[in-house]
Amino acid sequence: QLQLVESGGGLVQPGGSLRLSCAASSLTLDGYAIGWFRQAPGKDREGVSCISERGSTTKHVDSVKGRFTISRDNSKKTVYLQMNSLKPEDTAVYFCAAHRNTYPNVCSFGNGWYRFWGQGTQVTVSS
Repeated sequence: QLQLVESGGGLVQPGGSLRLSCAASSLTLDGYAIGWFRQAPGKDREGVSCISERGSTTKHVDSVKGRFTISRDNSKKTVYLQMNSLKPEDTAVYFCAAHRNTYPNVCSFGNGWYRFWGQGTQVTVSS
């Protein structure tokens, strides 16, 4: 059973940066596409960024393009989400999720595509 643990959240001022980490606490991340999602109070969970199993494909939702970067280090069983130029509307609980890829070099923003989920880490952007 793949277990995911997010870290790196916190309180940051507008314009600041945070780097979130998603670490596999068991097994490995090899062969898994990873997605980052977020859920703000009263809103549906939305896909933010995703990366294919070897990192050849990455996607970002329009609202974070140019500000967020997703990357992975499979040797460390960790996926990162670098978030720059943070805005108050980025405030949410951020989750990572994993999908065992049967087709290579793809990732998805679909909630139902991912089987394994972490518990989330809070990101608050406020002055």
